[in-house]
Amino acid sequence: MAGDLSDKPLVKVNCSALPESLLESELFGHVKGAFTGAIKDSEGRFQKANGGTIFFDEIGDLSPMVQLKLLRVLEEREFERVGSSATVKANVRVIAATNKNLLEQVSQGTLREDLYYRLKVVEIKLPPLRARTEDIPLLVDHFCERFNAKFKKNIKSVSSDVFQAFLKYSWPGNVRELEHTMEHAFVLCNKSVITYDDLPTDFMKLAGVRRSRPEAQSDDAGAVLAALNNTDWNKAKAARLLGIDRVTLYRKIKRYGLVREPLDVKL
Repeated sequence: MAGDLSDKPLVKVNCSALPESLLESELFGHVKGAFTGAIKDSEGRFQKANGGTIFFDEIGDLSPMVQLKLLRVLEEREFERVGSSATVKANVRVIAATNKNLLEQVSQGTLREDLYYRLKVVEIKLPPLRARTEDIPLLVDHFCERFNAKFKKNIKSVSSDVFQAFLKYSWPGNVRELEHTMEHAFVLCNKSVITYDDLPTDFMKLAGVRRSRPEAQSDDAGAVLAALNNTDWNKAKAARLLGIDRVTLYRKIKRYGLVREPLDVKL
């Protein structure tokens, strides 16, 4: 399809969340009496997405039967609803995502080779979160905004030591793992800043981090000063790097008596 699809339907399909017995009906629809419980005709997600986009999440989890039917839609832009012989036309852009190695699945025989190459028209590879730690501050801010609205709280961010642990952690579950970690913390946190006490126990074990000692102010002062120097004393950037708000940063600067060293300029 060509043209701007921003105002067209966007229909999502989580391939791993739907059992095979329901997935075909969910995708292509069914007619009344097609199976037990089919008390009326139903549109599938391809029909609902007609003229727009359908997004398959975890495409590698599709069964061989559904893979074959999906291949036909991609090649011929048509399908039949479950229990019907009438052909339905579909003009839909297909976007698929996965965290699996699809080429490896092809070699193992769990993914059709022809479907793999039919999907691989335009491929976008997103590096794992551990390879783009510069995205973590933005993601933390995003999840704070989302979960503040969801839980009706006013949590500003995460503490500086938690933020440093986030940067050092390998995040095998990528953005979803960060999201779940933040959501867990929001459920437990009753303060304005998330600390180690709010994090999942599993994360603490996997990350191999230790809670900061309350008396370890010299370490905290060093972290604050390093953040300020690394951002050329841009306090907004330094606060983001430390995972704290600017009011807290100003308070720490005052508490630790931090000052900016003058530039060594030679005339």
